[in-house]
Amino acid sequence: MKFFDDAFITVQSGDGGRGCVSFRREKFIPRGGPDGGDGGKGGDVILKSTSHRRTLYPFRFKRAFKAKNGGHGQGRRKTGKNGEDLIIEIPPGTLIKDAQTDDILKDFTQPGESFIVAKGGRGGQGNSRFKTSTHRAPRFAQPGEPGQSLKLKLELKLIADVGLIGLPNAGKSTLIGVISSATPKIADYPFTTLTPNLGVVQTGWGEPFVVADIPGLIEGAHNGAGLGIRFLRHIERTHILVHLIDTSTIDPKDPLAGYDTINGELAGYGPQLAEKPQILVLNKMDLPGTDRTAAIFQAMLKDREVLLISAVNREGVEQLISKLIERLDQFHGDKP
Repeated sequence: MKFFDDAFITVQSGDGGRGCVSFRREKFIPRGGPDGGDGGKGGDVILKSTSHRRTLYPFRFKRAFKAKNGGHGQGRRKTGKNGEDLIIEIPPGTLIKDAQTDDILKDFTQPGESFIVAKGGRGGQGNSRFKTSTHRAPRFAQPGEPGQSLKLKLELKLIADVGLIGLPNAGKSTLIGVISSATPKIADYPFTTLTPNLGVVQTGWGEPFVVADIPGLIEGAHNGAGLGIRFLRHIERTHILVHLIDTSTIDPKDPLAGYDTINGELAGYGPQLAEKPQILVLNKMDLPGTDRTAAIFQAMLKDREVLLISAVNREGVEQLISKLIERLDQFHGDKP
């Protein structure tokens, strides 16, 4: 699946309804005059930012949006029904541009913002509006104004929902390659990943979310060791951390050594990182002897939920994705 951090869509507001040409024709009212009603206003196209949306992925499948037209006027001065507005939900952090001119129309920075990007056409006036003392029987009415049509470019300022952290070779690049479309470089030596890899996880049953593979941290990273603090900065903007541990490297004599090293670096950088929600995952459970080391590790953290997976064999990966969607929905206040 290709990751869409930008999208092109076409929006069309509703046309205004036409005014009505009508005359009263009632018994006992011999001089009935014009009574044509006005047309209804066309619907607006409104963009609205919501935390329920996290990516621009849905615009891969639908790229044309049109609001409802206004209803036509009727006799007896009845005004046509206004067209229903069309609300398009987008994730916070989306920049809206006119695709033709590249002009910025709106920068959505917070959830709950809304913007009328295309106004509906005004309804035409009925012939009752044109009656005068010298023109008592106008036989014309206005047509409705057409709606606006725009081609928009949506650019999402990419912010990962989930950060994958862990020591070098914990399997982060393999995991992000399995759960998303990212194609990171994978090899069995430290610092294979030199820049954060980003991927979108699309399940078909939950809102897509963005995952960042944060390059391997080592002891002293918060002081600039290894790849330095520049990668710790990437973790600041994520909502949830997946702490990945290579189960085959756990030392039975000191099973929490790697776990404590990473958490120590987070705390050393700042308390905001140490307090971020973590999902603890033991990886490479397909390797010999990992059942034993995993049991020793879990015994040391009896109060913590620990997920067991093999990214290579995809064992336990679906459970991890389900857990991430559940936690993200809780973070954004979504209803299950």
